[in-house]
Amino acid sequence: MKNQEEQESQFSQMVDARLSRRRFLTGTAAVGAGAFLSLNPIAKVFADNKKSVLLNFDAVPASTSDTFIVPKGYKATPLVSWGDPLFADSPAFDPSGKQRSKAQLKQFGDNNDGMSLFPISKDRAVIAVNNEYTNYEYLFDHGGQSMTADDVVKAQAAHGVTVFEITSSGGKWQLDKNGTRNRRITANTEMRLTGPAAGHRLMKTKMDPSGTKPLGTFANCANGQTPWGTYLTCEENFDGYFGSVKKVELSDDHKRYGISAQQSEWQWHNTDERFDVSLNPNEPHRFGWIVEIDPHDPTSTPLKRTALGRFKHENAVVVVNDDGHVVVYMGDDERGEHLYKFVSKNKYQQGNNKHNRNLLEEGTLYVAKFGMDDDELKGHGQWLELTFGKNGLDKTNGFGDQAEVVTFARRAATHVGATTMDRPEWVAVHPDKKFVFCTLTNNKHRGVKEGQPVGGPNPRKKNHYGQIVRWAPSNGDHTAKTFTWDLYLIAGNPSVHKGNLYAGSDNINTGNMFNSPDGIGFDKAGRLWIQTDGDYSNKGDFAGQGNNQMLCGDPMTGEVRRFLTGPIACEITGLTFSEDYKTMFVGVQHPGDSGAPSHFPAGGNSKPRSTIMAITRNDGGVIGA
Repeated sequence: MKNQEEQESQFSQMVDARLSRRRFLTGTAAVGAGAFLSLNPIAKVFADNKKSVLLNFDAVPASTSDTFIVPKGYKATPLVSWGDPLFADSPAFDPSGKQRSKAQLKQFGDNNDGMSLFPISKDRAVIAVNNEYTNYEYLFDHGGQSMTADDVVKAQAAHGVTVFEITSSGGKWQLDKNGTRNRRITANTEMRLTGPAAGHRLMKTKMDPSGTKPLGTFANCANGQTPWGTYLTCEENFDGYFGSVKKVELSDDHKRYGISAQQSEWQWHNTDERFDVSLNPNEPHRFGWIVEIDPHDPTSTPLKRTALGRFKHENAVVVVNDDGHVVVYMGDDERGEHLYKFVSKNKYQQGNNKHNRNLLEEGTLYVAKFGMDDDELKGHGQWLELTFGKNGLDKTNGFGDQAEVVTFARRAATHVGATTMDRPEWVAVHPDKKFVFCTLTNNKHRGVKEGQPVGGPNPRKKNHYGQIVRWAPSNGDHTAKTFTWDLYLIAGNPSVHKGNLYAGSDNINTGNMFNSPDGIGFDKAGRLWIQTDGDYSNKGDFAGQGNNQMLCGDPMTGEVRRFLTGPIACEITGLTFSEDYKTMFVGVQHPGDSGAPSHFPAGGNSKPRSTIMAITRNDGGVIGA
């Protein structure tokens, strides 16, 4: 082990020596020229400009204040906060923490994350948004120190997904408590498994011997939106919700997903035996999936799409390939895990949503393997197929069928030789569909832990700043098994580090620096919106970077500007737009996390609450334009 670490350290130092920030800029197409010029002819025009033609707002400075700051000429107002009434008969939010589970079931969930907007008419829409988890220090008057059975149900009710209608008057959107689509989907909502794992022995439990009807979704991080009008919610850190009242030996597959037989921080297993792995060892297998939801039908059953693989899903971006096949790109958000894509068996049919709603039920799952050209942070890559009977995924290597391949997708990915990544988070496809971006948020294990060497799209040891990788599928075909990649940017701190990759790439400077890129998404014009979930200490390696923020980048020139900053101890996450792109909806998650002194959004001495913010321009124009 020591020799390996020494070799990795030497390689890391060699990379830093050979690839200065200027060398990175000119040799790797970090700002849009070079490798991708042949793929996108307009890139050369943009790359020759000193200023972006897409970014038309004044950058905001870094901030450590307990406010939500947007550029001059913009305004931001809260749309909905945790605990707000969702229905006409919902109780009002009670900051005391004494409200019971029945109240939370009719209120907006906590810690809003990924979200999508579905237009209904010019002045009405429906938003589906994840409620990833909850903060016990604010949810309960006792801070989670004396959990009753109803407290557990209340916590479960704060998780999942909230679907709600909004209406617009004079350009201002507000929640409609009388909306017929309003709905709470929680950790106890009945769902249905589809695809290769449905009904498999790994899915069968005492409560559900059929192995087809799991209850609930939780730890829902980011999201996706299909061309046929459904919402994809992605189950991420589900492992922490399982525990055990007694010690039992768990399988290596359980351990690979973080499942342990000990006291859970959420304490659900103490009163809900479904979450006790000593009693229900198969229950964790029913989580870690992508769930498809119809936001227009509050009576519909959410569908867990097992063909897309089981891991700690961040988001799921859907693209219809030119040949009609649907491709879904997905990241597994854990250090040293992988980047995946799914290709549907059948083809998309415009206007035939009855057909299209089955497209995620069958298809082929792949995992990425990145290659690296010598001396350059760019290269070629390939998609390795994760199909039973191929690439050694057979009984001799511990896989009994395709259900086991998708259920234990992490083990399958390792077996075929996929590249370990620096926490692949959100993936976004450019509107022209020619290239794809993915945030690699950070990785303290890079170059330190076995199997996570420095190199390729993960060029730094103990990476605490993150980077954004992009790739172009061969011949513009998203079903192709090969691609070309480079790095759009490397986040860093040029005021602390000089002359190496920890300062960041050349499109990072003291006026736009940040760490831990997380959420990303494109608007219709091709602006890349970048949200952060990183270290907000504003000290040491992170001096001058302030609170978490959202930036906007030009994917062709590489220019990046800070668009907004969030309040104390929050994460900026979740992004969607009104149909005319004149309102941007952005999530502020967990302000005041771990007792930090935030009182957002109400101010004063109020309890901090996760909130969706609605951002508009004072002149009524398109955001960013």
